[in-house]
Amino acid sequence: MIITAVEQRKKSMTALFIDGEYAVSVDTMTFASSGKKTGSEITDEELYDLIEKSNFNRAKEKALYLIEYRSRTKRELLDKLVRDFGENASLLAVERLEELGLINDEAYAREYAENLLFKKKFSRERASFEMKKKGIDKYVIEDILDELSPEPVEQIRQLLETKFARNLSDEKGRTRTINSLRTMGYKWSDIQEAINQFVMRNS
Repeated sequence: MIITAVEQRKKSMTALFIDGEYAVSVDTMTFASSGKKTGSEITDEELYDLIEKSNFNRAKEKALYLIEYRSRTKRELLDKLVRDFGENASLLAVERLEELGLINDEAYAREYAENLLFKKKFSRERASFEMKKKGIDKYVIEDILDELSPEPVEQIRQLLETKFARNLSDEKGRTRTINSLRTMGYKWSDIQEAINQFVMRNS
């Protein structure tokens, strides 16, 4: 096979024409480093290798772009990259960023858990559910939540004294409060105990 034409395309891509027909577009830097040019012979194996290297470089650049705006788990990045660059290139790109210390699931998990538990005031169970959706390893989740999770009744009581204090004066407000706490992942038994403590302290 002969590369019969090379055309620069948008977004740093180069279109390759082989034996007079369009074949594929690859990353311009990848093509430049391959040593190939118009008139060069290229085998099926060389073309496949060129495409894989291009996908790897593009996946790596996309991953860097994504983590520039916010931290992400390895699983999140893979899910986004695979759709455009294939499983092999995406996995290699993410592993490379992991080697460079740019992706750290455990550090991300701790930061995310702190946000869920102490800012959003979710229960341990709700925090665990949200973390699993991010693709965080279940053993990492358990270890971090074992360390960070506050005592649920005390957490609910603090919410009753702050966020929900005005809602407990009538039955409708109390029902809304209970529903909100259940949505946040708290068990009915813990909610009931916290409300009883709140009522006793404020009676």
